[in-house]
Amino acid sequence: MKDRQSCIAACLACLIECEKCCTMCATMPGHEACVKVCRDCADICALCARLCARDSQFADALCELCVKCCEACAQECESHDMECCKKCAEACLKCAEACKM
Repeated sequence: MKDRQSCIAACLACLIECEKCCTMCATMPGHEACVKVCRDCADICALCARLCARDSQFADALCELCVKCCEACAQECESHDMECCKKCAEACLKCAEACKM
């Protein structure tokens, strides 16, 4: 990973955008996949930030999963034309980049 502090900050920002997106998309027909992937991404980002903060021996492995989850979430959110989805996709891509090895 490039920098644990950058990863932590990006994970927390991504977590917030995923939660916002999930809340907005939960009421929109056809956004079920978006809600599911945003929930997963928010949970993985939260755990990733925590493990990085405590310098866990499992942080690097979780960062790899976080990157995959963020990329999947960004891809799903980019398929929607809502402002919350655009912001979420942007945060996910930034998080994926910050958490790459």
